Amino acid sequence: MSVRRLAEEQFQPPAFSFNEENAVWAEATIRKYPEGRQQSAVIPLLMRAQEQDGWVTKAAIEHVANKLDMPLIRVLEVATFYTQFQLKPVGTRAHVQVCGTTPCMLRGAEELMDVCRHKIHHDPLVPNAAGTLSWEEVECQGACVNAPMVIIFKDAYEDLTPARLEEIIDAFEAGRGNDITPGPQIDRVFSAPEGGALTLLEEVRPVRTNLEPQPAADAGDAASAAGAPGNAARAKDNAPETDASVKTPVTDKQGAKDQAKAAETGPLSATTKSVPDPKAAGGAGEGAPAEPGTVSGDLKPKRTRKKTTSEGEAS
Repeated sequence: MSVRRLAEEQFQPPAFSFNEENAVWAEATIRKYPEGRQQSAVIPLLMRAQEQDGWVTKAAIEHVANKLDMPLIRVLEVATFYTQFQLKPVGTRAHVQVCGTTPCMLRGAEELMDVCRHKIHHDPLVPNAAGTLSWEEVECQGACVNAPMVIIFKDAYEDLTPARLEEIIDAFEAGRGNDITPGPQIDRVFSAPEGGALTLLEEVRPVRTNLEPQPAADAGDAASAAGAPGNAARAKDNAPETDASVKTPVTDKQGAKDQAKAAETGPLSATTKSVPDPKAAGGAGEGAPAEPGTVSGDLKPKRTRKKTTSEGEAS
């Protein structure tokens, strides 16, 4: 990156201060940042100072440093780092920034620079004799599809030819820069094809949409439909538990007490009594007392198998 230095002392004004409008704007901009972070406004304040005087002077840098309570070297670091800040006087009516990145260079950026050398000055960043025009080569300006292009102040002029750039420079020199429409200088809108669209020319209509006109309904049907209340966004209240006749502990407190008392004195289950499974948990097999009238455990008769001797007699 090239070394950027402030302009020589003979070009530096003795002092700087924001005009009344910009001073109000500066105070409002500083208040946008939280307490202790007001120094973050250094870039917008420097840019507003450049818009006021045309370039960033040493006095402007000192003024911004004092206003933000910043060390002067920190503001100098910002001003000399970003190439958007002009550290030397530029043209008062137009400063032409020619994009020299690859797409623009392939599309004729060098010819545009030749126009600037011929119409303004041979060297970049040097104003013409009247001090009204200057130019420089910059990097990508973000409209590669519309190459080649230039930026004058805040407006971009794209799809340029050397002849068209000469017309634009002459208009700014004569003070008629506002008569030039920014953007593409050929017959197209933004980055659309020249002359209009070339594809997707047929209108594609969907099979059915709610935007198409619907057949008219009968007067009686329309009246009944208009008079009938809709159920949209309404809660469904036809569930059994929402029946108003169903009593709850809230609506029938005495009944709830009676049911609780009956549940405490009644059997654990209202189902038919079943025969317990001895092998089930809590059954006789688990050590629980046997049911009355049943025989379990050692009281059950044991089955024996008769043994047969060699003589064939049973023992």
